Amino acid sequence: MADAELSLASTFLGGLDPAARRRLTASAIVVDVPAGSIVYRAEDAPRLGVILDGLVRIFLTSSEGRQLTVRYARSGAVLGAPTAIGGPVDVSAQALTATEVLMLDVAAVRSLAMADAHVAWLLAEEVTRRLYEVLEAFSGNVFGSVRQRVARHLLDLAADRQTDAHLVAGVSQQAVADAAGTAREVVARTLADFRHARLVESTKDGIVLLDPDRLSAVAASGEL
Repeated sequence: MADAELSLASTFLGGLDPAARRRLTASAIVVDVPAGSIVYRAEDAPRLGVILDGLVRIFLTSSEGRQLTVRYARSGAVLGAPTAIGGPVDVSAQALTATEVLMLDVAAVRSLAMADAHVAWLLAEEVTRRLYEVLEAFSGNVFGSVRQRVARHLLDLAADRQTDAHLVAGVSQQAVADAAGTAREVVARTLADFRHARLVESTKDGIVLLDPDRLSAVAASGEL
C-alpha cells in the first residue's frame, strides 16, 4: 500500500519509522464515501482514519436534531484521533464531497502507542491539534468576519439538506443573514463576491455551492 504509506507520512504518523507505518497500513482499508453520506456516527465504535481525498464535516447533534459543525477536514487530515485514546466521541462525520478515507486498525494504533512513548506523544500532539481546531471553529462562529460566517453557514445549511452530489442551501438571503447575525444587504454583497469567485451560484432551488472545499477555506481564513 505505497499510496497509503505516503498519505500517512503527511500526517502525525509521518513521525513513525517505516516499519511501524507498514504495520498500520497492513490492516488498513480504503473506504469510498459518496457525497452526502455519513462516514461514521456518534454511536459507532471508535474509528481512526486519514482522508485521502475529499471534504468532511464533523458535527454535533442535539437531542432535538439540530446540528453544529465543529470542524471541516480535507485531504491529509486525520479523523477520530481522540477515539484511539478515550473511546467513542459524541460527534458524527459527513462527506460533503465524494471522499476516500484510509481506515486504520484502532487496536494496532493503541498497541503501538502503549508500547512506544514516541508514538504516544505523536498521538497526543494530534489530539491537541484537534482541540485547537475546535476552539478555532467556535471562535469563528462568534468572532469571525461576515465573509467567514456566511461561508460557514452556507456549508452547514447545505450539508444538512444534501440529497445527492450537489450541495444546495435552500434558504433566502434573509435566512443566511439571520444565521450569520448580519443584515441582508451585507449578505447580498458577500454572495456577489462568492459568485464572482465561482464559489456559489444562485438558482431557483437556492444557493448552489460550486466549490465546497474552497468555501470551507474561506470559512477558516476569510480570504477568497
